[in-house]
Amino acid sequence: MSDFWKNYDSKSTFDGYIGKDKKLRSHAKIISSILEKYGKKRLQEIELNCQSTINARGINFRVYSASNRAEEKKWPLDIIPRIITKSQWKTVSIGLSQRIKALNLFIDDVYNQKKIFKDKIIPKELVFNSPQYLKECDGFSPKHKAWANISGTDLIKNINGNFLVLEDNLRVPSGVSYMLENRMVMRDIFPELFTRYKVSSVHQYANKLYNCMTECIPKKTNNPHMVLLTPGVYNSAYFEHEFLAEQMGIALVEGKDLFVENDNVYMKTVKGPLKVDCIYRRLDDNFIDPKVFFKGSLLGVTGLFKCWRKGNVGIINALGTGVADDKAVYSYVEKMIVYYLGEQPKIDQVETFLCNIKTHRNHVISNISKLVVKPANASGGYGIMIGPKASKKEKDEMIKKIKRDPRNYIAQPLEILSTVPTITPDNIEPRHLDLRPFILTGKSTYVTTGGLTRVALKKGSTIVNSSQGGGSKDTLIVDSRN
Repeated sequence: MSDFWKNYDSKSTFDGYIGKDKKLRSHAKIISSILEKYGKKRLQEIELNCQSTINARGINFRVYSASNRAEEKKWPLDIIPRIITKSQWKTVSIGLSQRIKALNLFIDDVYNQKKIFKDKIIPKELVFNSPQYLKECDGFSPKHKAWANISGTDLIKNINGNFLVLEDNLRVPSGVSYMLENRMVMRDIFPELFTRYKVSSVHQYANKLYNCMTECIPKKTNNPHMVLLTPGVYNSAYFEHEFLAEQMGIALVEGKDLFVENDNVYMKTVKGPLKVDCIYRRLDDNFIDPKVFFKGSLLGVTGLFKCWRKGNVGIINALGTGVADDKAVYSYVEKMIVYYLGEQPKIDQVETFLCNIKTHRNHVISNISKLVVKPANASGGYGIMIGPKASKKEKDEMIKKIKRDPRNYIAQPLEILSTVPTITPDNIEPRHLDLRPFILTGKSTYVTTGGLTRVALKKGSTIVNSSQGGGSKDTLIVDSRN
């Protein structure tokens, strides 16, 4: 081991570059030689070049403060990539395809036969009491029974180096544009990585998403028209909405740009109305149609829900998909895989305690100092309490919340997230990370080669969300023979 890694301390985690024996992992030897050759001063220069490139490309995201003030931030990209071998990724990819297949069958069952409740695999009250369950979707199946057309499954590597599913994101998952932009930036600023490694491409995603949309058009048409429906420029993910619409060559629209006539959806254009065949919606269910859901919504389209139910327009992800995006429902996904597919899960998930079950609740309250407690339907890392790091006041407050609304809370053991070397102002240090691959499902299923690696930039932190100070890394899926 060279002096470059002499002060690199990763002994308390599974590190993607350095093993417990203090030796480089085989897939990290090439990049280590590159990093050692450049030295820390040159790497800091590349880091500054990275920030300049991000500024020039306008890669940003929006964060809202407690007072609801919006702040535009530049996308944080660390230049030292995460590296995963192609052979390991193949297993992960198969497991993700299996998982999303079972989840889609579950959602379709919830809104149709309800067989899983009759067979007592999952308590019906858990699902029907979920705020994401839409009784308005009962009796409906989208084309190919594909409800969660775009999903972002969060994975972690535990202390043993095994991938685990941390949670499923099935409503309107975000982040794929940053996965694609990270690769474009890295190719510009760090080209040697891509000449020394055989790296799998990620750039087919936009074509795959376009094909997924066409597969989900309910009625055959020779000249399909598709749109991406955004809440508007003030949405935190608006950069992504613009990026994906441009990459696919489809119109980016707001609710005011669409209207319904004779149970069909049309886009307003200078040449007159244009019939819309499929909508990639980035709005939550409640804002889609003020006639059916939130009456005060100015973001959606009046009459859109009826058009969808009548099979006159496709909507991805389908309304009601969020019923499987509930952290309490997550705990039953392994049972769903066995129930619907007759297979054992290819990827394990984190042990989960449901606070609405009395024995689980008592265990959580008694062991709250050791557990991570999460709201069942929150996202973005908000509302999470990490027991080992929480104050007595924070733990007492969480216990009160659990007792007041047990259905809304789950708890999990604190998994020690794996690490990868990360640039700091003075050094290179290990930082915890997770991974969000994206899965597309229509007639067929596609899993990205890698995904968005999110990294906790603060030393010791496990909060990777960009809205709370996290950053990102390019994820290189490399040929095992490198």
